Amino acid sequence: MKHITKWLLAVFLITGSTVVCQTVAAQGQTAVSQDETIVFTPQWTAQAQFAGYYVAAEKGFYQEAGVKVQIEHPSATQPAMSRLRNNQCQATTLQLCQALEIVDGGVPLVNILQTSMNNAMVIVSSRGQDPLSQKGARVGIWSVGFGQLAICMSIKDHLDYQWIRFAQNVNLFVSGALDATLAMSYNEYYQLVQAGIEMTDKNVYRFCDHGYNVQEDGVYMTRDYYGQHREQARKFAEASRKGWEWAAAHPDEALDIVMQYVDKNHIATNRVMQRLMLQEVLHLQIDRESKKREFRLRPDMVQQASTLMFENRMLTREITYEQLVEK
Repeated sequence: MKHITKWLLAVFLITGSTVVCQTVAAQGQTAVSQDETIVFTPQWTAQAQFAGYYVAAEKGFYQEAGVKVQIEHPSATQPAMSRLRNNQCQATTLQLCQALEIVDGGVPLVNILQTSMNNAMVIVSSRGQDPLSQKGARVGIWSVGFGQLAICMSIKDHLDYQWIRFAQNVNLFVSGALDATLAMSYNEYYQLVQAGIEMTDKNVYRFCDHGYNVQEDGVYMTRDYYGQHREQARKFAEASRKGWEWAAAHPDEALDIVMQYVDKNHIATNRVMQRLMLQEVLHLQIDRESKKREFRLRPDMVQQASTLMFENRMLTREITYEQLVEK
């Protein structure tokens, strides 16, 4: 009987040790997983458009939330979405229309934070003309995308624009090579103002004022990555939101942080331009209806953008709000 008791005790100790070891190993794996760095790639070079993320990093909000974040901007050869597809980053910013195209193309995405509540795109026409009166006009459009709504509007209103792609500045338009150009109200719009282009209600068409008020920038992850790192994604989103709220409350200090990133990345800009950009980006974050900075993807705007793009053959199927949010 004593031999049997000793044998059972030995078995128990061995089994218990195995369970303990397995538990410790599992905890270790979880710790490693939770300790992973989120590489975040904004969709453009360093500028005030991404101020909230810079603030979250520099003020320690990510560290306080218990998430490691590394901000890496895209390059000409490695755009943000390409980096996300190749697992070179785990999060990026995308305009809503871009996200719809990508999901339609077979890459499931999850929106973990929405910053833009309004559309910033405008068409600026030369010689003071109304852009809607210039059928067949040569219109500048970004080579990296962003112009989905403008293409839909051109088709819908039978404008037959000739789209001329440009990289990242307004030189083609200023030189007279274009009849009109697309611009963001926080970026190229002010470049044109600084270049001496007259801006009036007649020659500037604002999409948000003509039935095309579709949200733009949000933070996205692939659904595969998000499914395995939900808690880290939540922490990253909350700390990023805190960064934006701090930037709205302390715009001068936030601008100082932006200029640090601009200088570090050798971006050709100036403090005046970045101040104007920050002011406009923060303004665009306030919902027109609630008058609040909501940080949420609006189902009605998803449906509006999806329907418009599908009807104009920019999507092969309509993408729903549910396909872009946490399940």
